[in-house]
Formats: sequence, structure tokens, C-alpha cells
Amino acid sequence: MNYRHGYHAGNFADVLKHTALCELLRLLTAKDKKLFVLDTHAGAGGYALDEGPARRTGEADAGIARLAASRIGAGGAGMPPAVVRYLVAVAAYDRKFGPAGHALRRYPGSPRLVRMALRPGDRFIACELHPAEALALKREFAGDRAVEVRQADGYKVLKALLPPPERRGLVLIDPPFETQDEFERLLRALRQGVRRFATGCYALWYPIKDEAAAAFATELAAFKPLTLELRLPAAEPGKLAACALAVINPPWRFEEAMREALPWIAERLGDGVTAAVSGPPASAPAPAPSV
Repeated sequence: MNYRHGYHAGNFADVLKHTALCELLRLLTAKDKKLFVLDTHAGAGGYALDEGPARRTGEADAGIARLAASRIGAGGAGMPPAVVRYLVAVAAYDRKFGPAGHALRRYPGSPRLVRMALRPGDRFIACELHPAEALALKREFAGDRAVEVRQADGYKVLKALLPPPERRGLVLIDPPFETQDEFERLLRALRQGVRRFATGCYALWYPIKDEAAAAFATELAAFKPLTLELRLPAAEPGKLAACALAVINPPWRFEEAMREALPWIAERLGDGVTAAVSGPPASAPAPAPSV
């Protein structure tokens, strides 16, 4: 599988991942303490929806475009607050490229959503290994001292950057799944990260396509994650129809927000789309698994 961000910007997987990311950042920045954020596979930072790879696939039409239309068409009535905040962030990024129109032209990747949430004193490092993507990411944040961009393997930087001096952090791991051993690498990186920084919040995105995803979820259960899923009713052969975001050590009230937001999102994305939230009780801390 190749999940290069630009081809899938704004699709149903991004809707899941970025609604959750915006809510995680809101809750983690609510405390008056500095926060460290690491995005291990950051991509290009922002994406055109009206041209290039995203326009060729058209996946945003069945993702962010449907949610944005719901907000415009009904004035946002009944929309869960977490979804409202996500759509506000998306619209704010789009407005940077000109007056608002009937359709979104630009979509923010996770680095842009993180940047919007940062407060003075917070620290953000965005890693991207692919040369062209890393160059685009550096251009996206040129001159912005609040963001450190590294062309590096995000898995390898975990050892160097954790634990952060802030002692509070969010680690987003969103690999492109271009290699056969991606699930194994993801688990190794997570184990290493939790050993070094057990109290950190970790958010891991992964596709659900075959037995490998089920085996990964079984291994992941040792970390007691809160798992968010979106599933489409059907997809063309080779196309993604289901994905998950596993969150370890989520902040208080995050689960409540996702249980409200995800069913609403699934209903707006179309007939047959389903959402699920599963995991340990909200009060149960995630232990550091023995490795």
C-alpha cells in the first residue's frame, strides 16, 4: 500500500485523524504547562484540493467536502463541538489562499493543524523522510520559528527526542505504509517511545485492510489504547475502505468528545459508513507494557 498524503488529502481517513488531532491539541493545551509535539511522518504540510494528486483521486469529495457542506447547508446546527472546531481550522487554512468560496481549495495536513494550536512556549518538531515532501514542508513553514522541520526517519528520531524536557507531549505517528514491515516498525517505535516517555500521549494512524491490521491491533492491545475507527461500506479493489486511530494516554474528556463526534461524522459521510470507539474505561491508565 502507498498512502502518500497528497493523494488522499481530505478523505475519510483525514477526517477521522484530524478531527481527533484537533481535539487532542485543544485538551492538551488547556493546561497552563508547555507542550511538546512530534509529528513523525508529517508530509508536505498542506495540500491543494482543486489540482494535482488530490484532484486526480477526488477522495476529498467524499470526505471533508461532505462535512463542509453540512456546516454550510444547515448552519452547523447539531454539529458536535469537536467537528465544528475541526472545520473552523480547515476553513481558516483555506482562507489563507484567498476569499472563501463554495468549495475548499486547500487542506491542512497535520503539521498545519498542530501549528494553529501551538501557544507561545510550546515546541513542535515535524519530520518527513521523503525528499520532495520534506522540501515542501520546509517551504510551508519557511521563516516560522515555532516549527522545526527535519528531513529524517521519524521512527529513528523518537529515541533522540523522548522524553522531552517539557515532560508533556503528543506524538503523532502516521506512516505512509509503503513497506511490508510497516506494522512491525510502528510497534517497535511505539515500544521504544513508551519505554522512554510512558506518560506521553501517542496517536497512531493505520489502515485496516487485511490480517496484518488485525494482528497489529492485537499487539497494540497491551498498551490499552482508545481506538477510533471509520469504515466505508465498499471500495474498489486496492482502495482503502477502513482505518483507525489508536490513542494511548488520551487526555480527560477526549473519549467523550469522540463518542459524540464520530457517529455524526459517519452519518454525514454517507449511507453505510460506520464509526466505532473502543478501548479501556476512560479512568484506566495505560501501563508501559513489558518488552
